Amino acid sequence: MTYNISDEKLNNNQAFQDFLKDNPSTGTLKVRVSSINKALPVEDVNITVSKIIGDDTVVFFDGKTDESGMVMNIKLPTPMGNPNDEIAPSFTTYQLHAVYEPEKFDKMYDISLCCGVSVIQNINITPEVDIEMRNFYGN
Repeated sequence: MTYNISDEKLNNNQAFQDFLKDNPSTGTLKVRVSSINKALPVEDVNITVSKIIGDDTVVFFDGKTDESGMVMNIKLPTPMGNPNDEIAPSFTTYQLHAVYEPEKFDKMYDISLCCGVSVIQNINITPEVDIEMRNFYGN
């Protein structure tokens, strides 16, 4: 079953409560979507951040990029720990799903976050090229 993070049913979900107990801190995710080698920001890309917890999928964020191609400051639960730990910092992995219909773009990314760390996920959307127009112009 899929739940939104604001769904009250999660209060009674033991797997989710255990997840929160194991992840009492936060990390921050920023998403930057661009086209043409990061030259143009892409607005209105659907961004969903979720995690499978137990038998359920929990959606922590569902929104769109702004006119700058950004989604800023998505706060996500992470385990306590020192992100500078050289041996193995504790982290939690989330799934980011990016969809942009005009270019038929649909990709999944695994995002790992540590306590107190901000992660920027860059996404580059390559425009589809119309083969007939390429042939018309001889390219």
